[in-house]
Amino acid sequence: MALVHVVLPGDIDDPATPSGGNAYDRRVCQGLTAVGWTVREHPVPGGWPHPEPAARAALAGLLAALPDAALVLLDGLVASVVPDVLAPHARRLRLVVLVHLPAEDEDEARSLAVAAGVVATSEWTRRRLLDRYPLRADRVWAAPPGVDRAPVASGSPTGSRLLCVAAITPLKGHDVLAAALATLTDLDWTCHCAGALTRDPGFVGRLRRQLTDADLAGRVRLPGPCAGKARDAAYAAADLLVLPSRRETYGMVVTEALARGVPVLGSDTGGLPEALGHTPDGHRPGLLVPPEDAAALAGALRRWLTGPDLREQLRRAARQRRDTLTGWTVTVDRLAAALKEAVPA
Repeated sequence: MALVHVVLPGDIDDPATPSGGNAYDRRVCQGLTAVGWTVREHPVPGGWPHPEPAARAALAGLLAALPDAALVLLDGLVASVVPDVLAPHARRLRLVVLVHLPAEDEDEARSLAVAAGVVATSEWTRRRLLDRYPLRADRVWAAPPGVDRAPVASGSPTGSRLLCVAAITPLKGHDVLAAALATLTDLDWTCHCAGALTRDPGFVGRLRRQLTDADLAGRVRLPGPCAGKARDAAYAAADLLVLPSRRETYGMVVTEALARGVPVLGSDTGGLPEALGHTPDGHRPGLLVPPEDAAALAGALRRWLTGPDLREQLRRAARQRRDTLTGWTVTVDRLAAALKEAVPA
C-alpha cells in the first residue's frame, strides 16, 4: 500500500479561514485515502507563507524525523518559502511540492529545484512554472481541481443577485468590484461577498469605507466566510458569480458556480479562463474582463443587468458547461499518478 506524508498549513481545517488551497488539500487527502493510499497528515502552524522562526524549526524537525526515502507532498504555501529547510532533506526524502499559486521569486525557485517533482493545480500554473524556472517538463504535472455535482440554480428574472466568493484581500479585487458597482447605482442589484474577513483586516477596513463613501453599504454585504449548507444556499440564490481577482491560478469557485448552472464574470488572468472553459460548441459560460479594470467590469455588469438575451445565453452556456465538468476522482487519479512517477522504481 502506498504511503505519503502530506505537509499542510496549520489552518487547513479552520472554518474562519477557508480557501481554495485548503479545500483542495482536504479533498485530495480524502481522495487518496479512498483509493488505497495511507495518508499521514502533518499540519504545521505558523502563519504561512510568512512563518515565524518556530514554524520553520517545527518543519525542519518534522522532515528530519521522517524515514529515509519517504514520499512527502508539501503544500506550496509552506514549501515555497523555506528552501533552506528543504535542501538538507532533498537527497534523503522524495519531496513533491503542490503549487497552488506561484510565488515567482528566488525562494520558490530554490525550493522547486530540490524537489523530486512538482504538481500544479492548473494547466496554466504548470506552464507558468516551466516558463519561469528551469524545471524538467516530465517532473511537473497538473492536477486541476474537481467539483461536486449540485442542483441547478433557478436564477431570478432580473439577474440582480450578484455573488462573490473569495477571501476579502487585495488579491481578489473586491476594491475593483466596489468601484465598478459605484457606477451602477441606477440599476437594481445586490452583491453578497462571502469570504474570510481576517486575512487582511486593514484591507477589509478600507473596503468598508469605500462602500460607505459610495453609499453601497446597504447593497454590498460582507457576511464573512460561509461553508456547507450556507455556501450551497448562497450559490442557489445567485444569478451571477463575480470574481474580479488581480491574479488567479484557477478559481475553484468558478467551477462551483458552473456546477449549478450559474454564469461567471471574472478577470482574464492566470488560470481563471481555464476554469471557466467553453461549452462543447465553443461558447464561454460567462464573461472575462481585464484585471484591475473597474470600467470594464462595470460595463460587463451593466450588459448583464440590462440584457435579458445575454443572461439567457450565458445561463444556457453555463448549464452546458456543467455537463463537462470533472469530479474529484479525476483530480486524485492525476495526483496519484504524479506521486508514483516521483518515486523511482
